[in-house]
Amino acid sequence: MRIAVFGANGPTGRHLTDQALAAGHEVVAVTRRPGSLPTRPGLALAVADATDPAAVDAAIGGTDAVLSALGARFSKETITTYSASATAITGAMARHGIKRLLAVSSSIADPNWRPAGAHFFNHVLDPLVNRRLGRTLHEDMRRMEAVIRQTDLDWTLVRPSGLFEHPDVTDYHTAETSADGVFTARADLAASMLRELEERRYVRTAMGVITTTVKPNIAKLIWNEGVKRK
Repeated sequence: MRIAVFGANGPTGRHLTDQALAAGHEVVAVTRRPGSLPTRPGLALAVADATDPAAVDAAIGGTDAVLSALGARFSKETITTYSASATAITGAMARHGIKRLLAVSSSIADPNWRPAGAHFFNHVLDPLVNRRLGRTLHEDMRRMEAVIRQTDLDWTLVRPSGLFEHPDVTDYHTAETSADGVFTARADLAASMLRELEERRYVRTAMGVITTTVKPNIAKLIWNEGVKRK
């Protein structure tokens, strides 16, 4: 299968690209910084701003599916990366007749998501980090989901919980709408998207993804995801 990966040079996009190539897929890595990705057999580079309809249209021609792993940093200002890219991508897919779309969102997009037994997270970290510091980011994720839901594409909204780095794919868990857990390894997120691309268990709905067998160091997670990446 020939797959377009948006955000291919990002932390999740790199896992997606590596795993897709290892599985024998052809990958069109859509990025604004092509020099950040090494050339490899099966990999083509497309330079495009994901919010530019004309550039997106040119990038995805000839692909069978589109996977979006785009991300944005927390900001007090209004964020439009997710919704603007969703508008550009879904419009281009409709013009090209490409039906399959998987887009990374967040468990936060489910208003009823509260991990069982996670008292500190539910009452301290979630209100402070996700609902306050990440408010504008998650608002735009919800706008992205609304844009995608309005299309007639075969879409899947992929909702991980707190993302962290782990080198290997683990025994992760998926569930409709959202999954009961606090953390998701990026390797598992990528693996779940590629599996869903083949199995089509969550077409036109949301798929929650959590990592069940390993947990990140909280202090290291906050440093890597909240401080170091700024």
